[in-house]
Amino acid sequence: MSSNVGLSTPRGSGTSGYVQRNLSALKPRDTGFGAPYPPTDRDRALPRQRQPDKEILDHDRKREIEVKVFDLRDKLEDEEVEEDEIERQCDELREKLTKEAESGKGLGRGKNLKMHQVHELAEAKIQESEKLRKALGIKEGREGMAWEEKREQREGAQPKTDGSRS
Repeated sequence: MSSNVGLSTPRGSGTSGYVQRNLSALKPRDTGFGAPYPPTDRDRALPRQRQPDKEILDHDRKREIEVKVFDLRDKLEDEEVEEDEIERQCDELREKLTKEAESGKGLGRGKNLKMHQVHELAEAKIQESEKLRKALGIKEGREGMAWEEKREQREGAQPKTDGSRS
């Protein structure tokens, strides 16, 4: 070991004893919430709700329907039902589930969602926010406006000074 670099004794470690710095470590961002210092008020914008991708949501709903149809098909094939009867029952189930999904009943959306279901989570969060907004009687598009109105009232009540003497 020379100049205090590496292991005190490399014997038995299976290495030469030389220790390098980890260059793959991520550095903090310069600005924003990942930075070592929180952003100032001018850097901070109103929080924005992430919008779910409608195509992905539709694809997941169709996939859930097809999984249930496939389960029925598999069960009927195990019972050795005729192919025409299997097709008829599968088509009926597919139509029924499609109508339920279109009517809004869905297949239990918003409950027991996993962390990887980001679009479903975003959709559930938007529905929850909308429900809360209606319950509290908040008008749409008025987030943060109460603070602006209070500031305007406060500024209107205070006498304005322009620095001139009378």
